[in-house]
Amino acid sequence: MNSTFKNREDAGKQLAKLLKNYKKQNPIILGMPRGGVPVAYEIAKQLKAPLDVIVSRKIGAPGQEEFAIGAIAPGNIMILDQALVSSFSLTKEELIRLVDKEKKEMNRRIKRFRGEKPPLNVKNRTVIIVDDGIATGRTALAAIRAVRKQKPKSIVLAAGACAPDTIAMLEKEADQVICVMKPSPFFAVGSFFDDFGQTTDEEVVELLKK
Repeated sequence: MNSTFKNREDAGKQLAKLLKNYKKQNPIILGMPRGGVPVAYEIAKQLKAPLDVIVSRKIGAPGQEEFAIGAIAPGNIMILDQALVSSFSLTKEELIRLVDKEKKEMNRRIKRFRGEKPPLNVKNRTVIIVDDGIATGRTALAAIRAVRKQKPKSIVLAAGACAPDTIAMLEKEADQVICVMKPSPFFAVGSFFDDFGQTTDEEVVELLKK
């Protein structure tokens, strides 16, 4: 197996092979925008399954937006790393501001991606949540909890590359976690892709339409 994927489509095709046994369960595929959607699209195509999005957002540290101190997802799901919140000496007001900003962006994306269409009903269904890669796993955890509230039969989390210690944490919440690559040490998700260009809102909308 190569140590990198060509692109997100390649990651989706490789994951679809690992997920093929789920086809008979007639699963619902939920991509985590934006980067998880091209991966999820390939899986949905191979498993002949419906595709939707689950929009969770990381709460970035002030001045270091890529550094997650927590995450949110629909259904009032919020995960905070209290130790990190303390280490940034955030006041309650500052934290509320950061969370509100991400909630606005989450709601904007849901509306942009789905338009007027209601989300797919996942009750009593096998749900496969898909991302391109998982580092700290906070947004994935928020996504799992948001889906779990909707009472699916089971939740599978699938990603191209995952940090091994994060997998252990997520296995406590998902029924199964499936990753193509589990390298240790784990570097940035993008380092496992030859092409890791940004997925745009337009691409997400287009893939969901298809």
